Amino acid sequence: MTDIKSSKRSTGFVRGALAAAALAVTGAAFWLTPAVSAEDAVVTPPPAMDEKAVAGSEKAIFAGGCFWGVQGVFQHVKGVSKAVSGYTGGDKDSAVYETVGTGRTGHAESVEITYDPSKVTYGQLLQVYFSVAHNPTQLNYQGPDSGTQYRSTIFAENDAQKKIAQSYIAQLEQAKVFPKPIVTTLETGKTFYPAENYHQDFLTLNPTYPYIVYNDLPKVANLKQLFPALYSEKPVLVLSASN
Repeated sequence: MTDIKSSKRSTGFVRGALAAAALAVTGAAFWLTPAVSAEDAVVTPPPAMDEKAVAGSEKAIFAGGCFWGVQGVFQHVKGVSKAVSGYTGGDKDSAVYETVGTGRTGHAESVEITYDPSKVTYGQLLQVYFSVAHNPTQLNYQGPDSGTQYRSTIFAENDAQKKIAQSYIAQLEQAKVFPKPIVTTLETGKTFYPAENYHQDFLTLNPTYPYIVYNDLPKVANLKQLFPALYSEKPVLVLSASN
């Protein structure tokens, strides 16, 4: 595997070294139960406002820290046919991992999700996003990763998604679901650019990678535990394992 970790992300290895070592003894066994991780899941209520559950194909774009974990979570959600890691917020020329890593491109590491609203709605995707995919109270960082490229952002595809997201954030704030204010921002009119192939399906292809073990596998385990009706054991992958 090519060394693609920045020094900032490698600090997560130090903080989670003991936990990672214990959990990585057998990667497959970890999937059975949730474990100690960098971020705890939060139980969130269903959205009061949502889209109609009609058959079709729609897209949603979420950013919440390293895209490995966010992609890994949504690849296990029923009704999702594709979840691609990439960059959103800046221009095409700067949509390159090393350049985005400078934090000066306007891009955020993000995931473009293709889904069928008759099986999982935009509101339900938001519920998963706020509950298990990331911590929406962390401003311009997520766990061991810091910089605007790791910001918590919803890239609304249209006015309907924007309204649903605004309504849900207000609902969560009013219910005081989180101990700190939600810092998730809403951005519109931004283009998604797929990330390099070596980033795609990274969680599934590297289940014993220390960063994945400590920071991301628990998110998938929490998805299974908190959203059993939405959880799919088999992930939808962008690339085949042979690649």
